[in-house]
Amino acid sequence: MSACVPTRAADPNRTERTHPPHSPPSTGPRRFRIAGADVSASIAVFLIALPLSLGIALATGAPLQAGLVAAAVGGLVAGRLGGSALQVSGPAAGLTVVTADLILRYGWRTTCAITVLAGLAQLGLGCLRVARGALAVSPAIVHGMLAGIGVTIAVAQLHIVLGGTPQSSVPDNLAALPAQLAQMRPAAVSVSALTLALLLLWPRLPGRAGRLLRKIPAALVAVAGATAAAALAGLRLPKVDLPSWSNHALAGLPEGPVLGLVAAVLTTTLVCSVQSLLGAVAVDKLVAGRPGLSTRVGRSNLDRELLGQGAANIVSGSLGGLPIAGVAVRSSANVHAGAVSRNSTMLHGVLVVIAALLMVPLLELIPLASLAALVMAVGIQMVSLNHIRTVTRHREVWVYAVTTLGVVSLGVLEGVALGIAMAVGVALHRLTRTRITHNETEGVHHVHVRGQLTFLAVPRLSRTLHLVPHGADAVVELDGSFMDHAAYETLQDWQKTHTAQGGSVEVAGRHPGTRVSEPQALTDCRCRPWTPWRNHQCDRPGSVPHSEHAPDGTDRLEPDPTGPGGASGHELARGISAFQRNTAPLVRGELARLAREGQRPSQLFLTCADSRLVTSMITSSGPGDLFVVRNVGNLVPLPGEESGDDSVAAAIEYAVEVLKVRSITVCGHSGCGAMQALLSSEPGGTRTPLERWLRHGLPSLERVTDDSPPWGRLAGRPPEGAVEQLCLTNVVQQLEHLRAYDSVARALKEGELELHGMYFHVGEAEAYLLTEPDGGVFDRVREADLPA
Repeated sequence: MSACVPTRAADPNRTERTHPPHSPPSTGPRRFRIAGADVSASIAVFLIALPLSLGIALATGAPLQAGLVAAAVGGLVAGRLGGSALQVSGPAAGLTVVTADLILRYGWRTTCAITVLAGLAQLGLGCLRVARGALAVSPAIVHGMLAGIGVTIAVAQLHIVLGGTPQSSVPDNLAALPAQLAQMRPAAVSVSALTLALLLLWPRLPGRAGRLLRKIPAALVAVAGATAAAALAGLRLPKVDLPSWSNHALAGLPEGPVLGLVAAVLTTTLVCSVQSLLGAVAVDKLVAGRPGLSTRVGRSNLDRELLGQGAANIVSGSLGGLPIAGVAVRSSANVHAGAVSRNSTMLHGVLVVIAALLMVPLLELIPLASLAALVMAVGIQMVSLNHIRTVTRHREVWVYAVTTLGVVSLGVLEGVALGIAMAVGVALHRLTRTRITHNETEGVHHVHVRGQLTFLAVPRLSRTLHLVPHGADAVVELDGSFMDHAAYETLQDWQKTHTAQGGSVEVAGRHPGTRVSEPQALTDCRCRPWTPWRNHQCDRPGSVPHSEHAPDGTDRLEPDPTGPGGASGHELARGISAFQRNTAPLVRGELARLAREGQRPSQLFLTCADSRLVTSMITSSGPGDLFVVRNVGNLVPLPGEESGDDSVAAAIEYAVEVLKVRSITVCGHSGCGAMQALLSSEPGGTRTPLERWLRHGLPSLERVTDDSPPWGRLAGRPPEGAVEQLCLTNVVQQLEHLRAYDSVARALKEGELELHGMYFHVGEAEAYLLTEPDGGVFDRVREADLPA
């Protein structure tokens, strides 16, 4: 991928002021403004953060003020300095087990010091720019760690829900559970049950009234409802106790064995960093699902996010707060509530500070059983069935299970270490697990290799190959994605020997890198895949190819029109034969699955009918990935203007309503003949079918000739001529036409669909994505900007 230089570096949170044409810019001082969307989003996040912060502090055994301190610092410090504009940081459920263990071992003041040291370690990692390295951890390990933490939280909080006191570990909690059930307090259980019922039922309120009420966070409703019910019923239960801030404990000098403190700092750094970085990537995906927001907010800077999290942990630990990390629940609520900048995150921190100072009497009415039920529900949700299905599909369920059990029984650091060891073992097992079989069918000996072909499998490969008799016909089928040099040499030497003894060898399947062999029938073929292939066909012996001079000065092979590769029409049959021999064995299993399950494409790809545009090649897609619609000029007629031909509208409706695609891409390309014809067309006169179709591109032509809208740009440079300008503008215009379709507009409003613009430069073999829809700015696809 080639890098591109943007036309200007824009701060996603900076509000630009425009001036009327020909008027001097304002010289007065700029006033700080907060968007109304950020204000409403900050209130929604604050209402979620307040009860959760108290509940997480309760679950760790820390002073309850510590949760409020962490929430405020996470909003103000991490929100201002972090690299993810919309991620909300604060005390996270994923840190509960780690923090509780530290408090139990070292006490509260030393735990605060460990938090400060972990923040310093995060600053060091951020300066070393290793943030993306944390994303190399297998998702199965991360999900297993969170699931183990969730189980630990749920089991511990269950004791408080029943009116008792939790033990220090999961085995102890499970052992004490029968006695706790025998001595449970009905008042605590009833308050907890009411909290859980409100948490479960509030998001499912039906009707228009329910849609309005659901805007109030379920966590706030659950805690407030349970508190009100307990007060009205006069239940005597342990409640939130917030001592005076003058007695709040701050960080002290760390006390304890050096190795234990180092392990504690590393554990806190690991969990905080991985959870925050994964959360930033998840927020980017949520932002991409809101049309128009991604261009304003931009992708997260993971190294800066690590620096911001480190600074926040230093401040939080110094002020006596809990460790801080990015929190998924609050971050998703921030995005869905309509936040447009980091101001919403910072304002939510200000609201937490105000609540901590002015709402103490109200907070002290909350029963601890209600907070415990809230945190227990969060812990249960951390064991995600969707994650389990995902790791099972990728054959990493053992990594997930070992990590989860390790965290539950031993601790977070030990569980993660076991998960990493298991992941390495699974990777080595996959690398060494190679099945090599031999069978004979109708006189042809088939050697089938399943798995990665490395030097470890060379002895088995050699033994199996020597089962093929001398002079026999043999087919070697490679069904793997990797073959090292030792295996290649073994296979090549045997092939040469077997051929010299009068036998024949055909190698089929995937063999990356150097081609092992060509099928015998094409031994004299002068063509290879992805060479200049304009009108070329592989010629069999007897045909006389001739050459022509290509525009770049090289010689290009052309078939003799009188030979079997020329005008006789055998090219199609020969291509089908090559597919059946070389490609069909690779895709047969996938196509059989698609035939059983039906098509489930994720994208509608609408592009030009130009023969040079190979959609599967430029998108690296395969069968079942894209629902492709091609027409002259990649045009999307406005609804009702197709005059009897509803093919494009029908395809859009089918893709959105029936196939439920998640995105629609309009792809233009350089040198488009339709755009050239549109530029040279004259109004009036007899209309041919092509001219009648091209009238759907007239809005694009008018948009180019209009001086008021900004013209499109390509990776920071102006378009090369009027044709390229029209090609770029046409993509933007057709995206606007798409929004006029009812099905598309409805899916966009509900956040179930994304629209993308794409431009493919044929001569440069370079793909560009639309980054600023309003201005029509296309940028090269850069690997550095893609999620890890």
